[in-house]
Amino acid sequence: MTTPSSTVPESSGPEPTSHRNHPDRPDRPIPWLGPLLRRLHFYAGILIGPFILIAALTGAAYAISPTLEKLVYADQLSVPATDDPLPLAAQIDAANTVIGDSDATLSAVRPAPEPGDTTRVMYDDPSLGESESRAIFVDPGTAEVVGDLTVYGTSGALPLRTWIDQMHRSLHLGDVGRLYSELAASWLGIVAAAGLVLWILRARKTKKPAAMLRPNRTRKGLRRTFSWHASVGVWAAIGMLFLSATGITWSQFGGENVTKLRAALSWETPAVSTELGGASAIGEHAHHGGGSSAEAADSAADHAAIDPADFDMMLSMGHDVSIDTGLVEILPPADADSAWVVQEIQRSFPTKVDAVAFDPETMEVTDRVDFSDYGVAAKLARWGIDLHMGTLFGLVNQIVLCVLALGIAAMVVWGYVMWWQRRPKRNPAKRFGSAPPRGALADAPWWGVGAVVLAAVAIGLFLPLVGISLIVFLVVDVALGLRTRRRERRAMAS
Repeated sequence: MTTPSSTVPESSGPEPTSHRNHPDRPDRPIPWLGPLLRRLHFYAGILIGPFILIAALTGAAYAISPTLEKLVYADQLSVPATDDPLPLAAQIDAANTVIGDSDATLSAVRPAPEPGDTTRVMYDDPSLGESESRAIFVDPGTAEVVGDLTVYGTSGALPLRTWIDQMHRSLHLGDVGRLYSELAASWLGIVAAAGLVLWILRARKTKKPAAMLRPNRTRKGLRRTFSWHASVGVWAAIGMLFLSATGITWSQFGGENVTKLRAALSWETPAVSTELGGASAIGEHAHHGGGSSAEAADSAADHAAIDPADFDMMLSMGHDVSIDTGLVEILPPADADSAWVVQEIQRSFPTKVDAVAFDPETMEVTDRVDFSDYGVAAKLARWGIDLHMGTLFGLVNQIVLCVLALGIAAMVVWGYVMWWQRRPKRNPAKRFGSAPPRGALADAPWWGVGAVVLAAVAIGLFLPLVGISLIVFLVVDVALGLRTRRRERRAMAS
């Protein structure tokens, strides 16, 4: 594994020499950490900046998508309020009439959480994609069907939010597109950490940290752009580190390592068990898996035999146990060996995600998981994901996320503007500024070199796309460095 200082391509032309001791103070330590981080921050910003910019802009759109969703789909989500809603059975019967004889099977019901909201009756449809369901929206006061839409994931995102989500996650390119977001999330934290350390080093040198917390509007050109980039960056640094850490959990390769780490440390989120006595482990989404045709037929028969009135009974039983919020999801048994589940789906603060399982024969509680049972790590993970998605504090969360994402996008743009503003004014052939010089790591003590190498190896193994990109940077850097030396030799020979 290579070190960060040697993993970035160099611009053509001779470089300035690295820092050296002053002749009158030969015992003065040679600064190496600042130059090393400056080089890393510069090149990571230049080369990964486009990915971070796209992720930031699409993330800003996703942050406000829950509010947009309420406006765009108001006809499906809102109905005249009623204080005397019909039983769920009547609402499910209305939804089943719309479904008719299709292959869709009833998979969940989300009762109207508040007066004026609609009930969602959800179906597994083999014609839909992974994690997608068909949702029938029913007026709880009249049992009138007011909508028929595809919803995505446990959040129940409607088509607009789903489109924005997939744009943010994969640019609508599937698993290949997800590499872009993983690269952006992985490097965002590194760039933020390096920039924060550089800000601290500069603040110590200038001894005016307060002045660096806000942009200086009196300056012109490069100094003014840098002032905006640095001041916004220090305020956004914590948010950038947070978005990076939580974003990695959804990634393909780094996310898999996060899952393994959480399992090794017993930091996993507990889930209610739907397994009944004597049955093999099924899991929440077992009905999506394979099996014999006889098993599939039995499962379909079980679904067909579900009495809509049972949903009313399960909701009442859930309220009697621990389900005390309006945002509730009721899941029927996946097969004859599985339990009913009534679970809270409220992601705002305070978090309500209690879940309870009932035996469909005895109606006894077979398992329950309350949020209070979560370990500290599981609670932090739940809050972190909800905060990242803009659901933990509602509209306030969404506004803060949107502003943060736009700030990140602005810093990327300012970074490119500074690169252009640093160009040599007397050399029109050079359209951009020179890169920070090589050699910083050569001035570091042995323990500094060791720490950098160990950090690069550890981060590269845990975040594979960072490791691969570091190798690519090194190859390009070496190639450009060799080209620069050949040009210098030719110039000297001539």
